[in-house]
Amino acid sequence: MALDILLQLGLFVLSLGVLLKASDWFVNSAEQIGLSLGLSPLVVGVTIIAFGTSLPELASSIASVYAGESEIVVGNVVGSNITNILLILGLTAIVGKEVRLELRILGMDIPLLAGSAILLWFALRDLQFSKAEAILFATGLALFLLNTFQSEEKAKAFEAERPATSWRTYAMLVVGGALVYIGATYTIAAIQRISELARIESEVIALTLVALGTSLPELVVSLTAARKGKTAIAVGNVIGSNVFNTYAVMAIPGLLGDLVIPGAVIEFSLPLMVGVTFLLVLVSINHRISRWEGSLLLLFYLFFLLELLKGVV
Repeated sequence: MALDILLQLGLFVLSLGVLLKASDWFVNSAEQIGLSLGLSPLVVGVTIIAFGTSLPELASSIASVYAGESEIVVGNVVGSNITNILLILGLTAIVGKEVRLELRILGMDIPLLAGSAILLWFALRDLQFSKAEAILFATGLALFLLNTFQSEEKAKAFEAERPATSWRTYAMLVVGGALVYIGATYTIAAIQRISELARIESEVIALTLVALGTSLPELVVSLTAARKGKTAIAVGNVIGSNVFNTYAVMAIPGLLGDLVIPGAVIEFSLPLMVGVTFLLVLVSINHRISRWEGSLLLLFYLFFLLELLKGVV
């Protein structure tokens, strides 16, 4: 049995790696095509890049619905949002020494993030996620994007030279999309088998391994930005990814099938997600996140992992 678990863990790591790399190819190609067609960097950033960093979560969640493991969806969303705030922002504050927050983030993005967390808690408190609620969340995503565009109305038109594209760009878009599907399918298949062999609830795996794995794009972008002193990019990346996770990664799978909402997630992980979202609001009041506050976020992440693992080991 131990060998079987190791083999399935290997399959999980390999398929997740394919999913992440394919997502990168897909997003890079889509970004280049969008710019070549005359879309502004703002439009590309808000749509393609925001979608791209959450593409692993979305792909794995859709695959889980078709595989009959829809309880993975909410675990993926909640776990990824917790990981983004506690682990990624915590590490960003430590690596960058501190995170400076722009007025736009404080006055607009963080309130929108807090609102999406509260809406998710209200929607799931009855252990159901209806088609009407899925449509409501899709509407929330549309409003978030519309608000972002309207806040940039006075920005100058994009007049830079358009990048050239070739057949390779479009080929990478198609290959990347196909590999995203394959990687997501085998990732969920490995989770199913690991859950059976180790007798671990699949939502626990989603809250830990899947959430951490699918948050790697945000982690790479945020730490790279922190090393370059561009910590505002890291914060914007985390906030945008969390809002996209809450609305899109819940709405799209919810429209494709019925979602199972595990009671354990509602009892612990979801309230923790709402709590750490408001912790972010509190530590942002003075327009910065210090290194010691980043360390505090990491401590909360370790607490989250230990609580989840209590019933496993």
